[in-house]
Amino acid sequence: MPIALDNLRVGRVYRLVNQGEIRTIEIMSRLSGDNFKIKDLDTLEFYTIHELLQWGKGKDYDLEEFR
Repeated sequence: MPIALDNLRVGRVYRLVNQGEIRTIEIMSRLSGDNFKIKDLDTLEFYTIHELLQWGKGKDYDLEEFR
């Protein structure tokens, strides 16, 4: 069962599976509500969680704490 977006914590690392893609992300800061600035630990890019989920959540959507 995936973690709700409003339960994410700054500084923690999560594994996100969505529409066949697996990403390891670190939460850098909370922007507003359930939107966060995140760092993709595979590509070292920064973006927001809303940008990552803008195309919707697939049937395989899962979000869990990684370490």
